[in-house]
Amino acid sequence: MTAIDPQSADVLDSGYAWRRLALSLSLAVVGNVGMWAVIVVLPSLQAEFGLDRADATLPYTLTMVGFALGNGLIGRAVDRYGITLALAGAALLEGAGFLLAAAIPSFLTVTVLHLAIGFGTAACFAPLIADVSLWFLRRRGIAVAITASGNYLSGAIWPLVLSGVLSSGGWRAVYGILGLMIIGVIVPGSLVLRRRLPLLAAARSDEASAARARSSGFSPLGLTVLLGLAGIGCCVAMSMPQVHIVAFCVDLGYGPAVGGQMLSLMLMGGVASRIVSGMLADRIGGVPTLLIGSTLQTLALMLYIPSGGLTSLYVVSLVFGLSQGGIVPSYAVIVREYLPAREAGARVGFVIMTTIFGMAIGGWMAGWIYDMSGSYFLAFVNGIAWNLLNVGIMLMILLRTRRSGALPA
Repeated sequence: MTAIDPQSADVLDSGYAWRRLALSLSLAVVGNVGMWAVIVVLPSLQAEFGLDRADATLPYTLTMVGFALGNGLIGRAVDRYGITLALAGAALLEGAGFLLAAAIPSFLTVTVLHLAIGFGTAACFAPLIADVSLWFLRRRGIAVAITASGNYLSGAIWPLVLSGVLSSGGWRAVYGILGLMIIGVIVPGSLVLRRRLPLLAAARSDEASAARARSSGFSPLGLTVLLGLAGIGCCVAMSMPQVHIVAFCVDLGYGPAVGGQMLSLMLMGGVASRIVSGMLADRIGGVPTLLIGSTLQTLALMLYIPSGGLTSLYVVSLVFGLSQGGIVPSYAVIVREYLPAREAGARVGFVIMTTIFGMAIGGWMAGWIYDMSGSYFLAFVNGIAWNLLNVGIMLMILLRTRRSGALPA
């Protein structure tokens, strides 16, 4: 077999690209635990500090604010300095945040530290997705989907793995273990990703995206803003089950362990959804794929309202995961279909940042609605309404793009 010139455009979709993808997925599974750990320990935090439900979700909200800012700012750093420096620095920040939170008794300080945890976690999401997307052209959709699945795999695996530590040692023991693991795995792993994309490969990729951008009639800024608004809408809706499923199950008398199982089931369904959506995006494009996922998410949220039995909640959680998992990766695919490689980190990071702000706002909003109304019914209705905003924006983009004949082949 002839070796590929490392400066050649042929590195796109190559064996090296797939090996790089496999390592990126592994790092994402480890690093993204920072997004999910606080959800699992939410009832323990509420009990230890004597909080109401809305206040108990503040560490999650700060995590998501940091996660959102990190996706935007670290994405710009990746464009300029490469993924290795960004990953290593972020892992040190995330790991230190966990270790300090485990040792400090003040709830206010613990809450603020979640801002650093979220910021560090971000390097293993949009910046890593953007880096992987550079190395693929024909199979970009599935490559992005696989990398994004690391986030859900992390949420599906770690709650189950750490449940024993949580029950025996408490949430502080969980955080101490996570801090050491993140630093010990991600920092050395990031060094393997030192190679930068060859200029010839970037030029080949940009030819296709420039042609689509010109024919569609969307300016880069206009498309980015629309995707950002859609991202907020879809993720306010998405956060309702993801953030509150454990607390919801506790309220119904099923306990946090059952809620953790439903969260894992939901996220495993999301992994399957992301893979299928990635394959679909390679065939029909990112915009139609995102619209399909958003419509199905609306239907899944509606199914939660009449569900209260244990079996029905397991089924609906799986349906929800299968419905919404491919939505966020589709934003990255759309950005790469229309915008140049040199802006991948910044543009993907910005759009993903807006989706995370949607998650942060939605998680707090659902807790506030619960405190005001005494149930989650209106919280689900609120999520459905926000998701319809996302569906409307995607329809507008799709119709305008069809009229221009610019849908990706």
